[in-house]
Amino acid sequence: MKDSFGREINYLRVSVTERCNLSCVYCGKTDCDKKENELTADEIVSIADAFVRCGVTKIRLTGGEPLVRSDICSIAARLRGLPGLGTLALTTNGVYLRQYAADLKAAGVDSVNISLDSTDGSTYRKLTGADVLHRVLEGIDEARRVGLSPIKINAVLMRGVNEDSAASLIDLAREQEIDVRFIELMPFSDAGEDASRVVTNDELRKRFSFLRPLGVRDGTTELYTADGFRGRVGFISPISHRFCHACNRMRLLSDGRVKLCLGDETTVDLRPLVGKREELLRAVRSCIRNKPAGHRFGEQAQPHGLNRTGG
Repeated sequence: MKDSFGREINYLRVSVTERCNLSCVYCGKTDCDKKENELTADEIVSIADAFVRCGVTKIRLTGGEPLVRSDICSIAARLRGLPGLGTLALTTNGVYLRQYAADLKAAGVDSVNISLDSTDGSTYRKLTGADVLHRVLEGIDEARRVGLSPIKINAVLMRGVNEDSAASLIDLAREQEIDVRFIELMPFSDAGEDASRVVTNDELRKRFSFLRPLGVRDGTTELYTADGFRGRVGFISPISHRFCHACNRMRLLSDGRVKLCLGDETTVDLRPLVGKREELLRAVRSCIRNKPAGHRFGEQAQPHGLNRTGG
């Protein structure tokens, strides 16, 4: 289904929880909603089904950290059974991935994105508040072993904090069949509100000039490679090169509200409509039609951290 600007909306990000086991400095994490306020598995599936009936072909499970939900594999399996769904993916910080990877694959999850902002233990601990880098790296290895594909690393660089991690992160794409994607820092925290902290992707492309464009995009990601690379390097640039004209996604928050745009505070509560199929479908169609033309970073306050918006 198309929105009022002619964009085909076929991608739904489903935040299953606001809870997270890390405290990343750029998240802007606020007090998490209580577990009992989260959508139940039945509610998630009902709302997701309405979106699939309206043309969504890809669902990504996010958080917070989705692997803190004990029923995450059951949710994934039920979503995989929705007629018309093509791709089922998951984004995680990777801490619990080693123990969940095989079950996620068996439940029908196709691919996984892993948030990793440094391969240096000290820097990673400073960024996340936890000394668990080894568990994340083990999780990546296990995801590869069980056949989750593609595997993508999401990295956010901050000037004066972890910008020197870029080279070692790029080396992951050189050595393994994974995509390493650099996402520009967005204003969801005090760090993100400081424009001087933003490391633009133009800077990175200039710094690593041996990377050459593939001439193709993966959604919002511009893809690059280089001689001898087994994987690819991607650049996602919502700040320096906004791509709102090509946005194809909506976000279901863990409390049942739909966020029409990551950079806009407009939400619509769908939870009261679960069990009212035709009303729910009409509401979903209205959400899609009313998706804003573009984000409002810099114009509108972003009171909720990434743990609440689903990233």
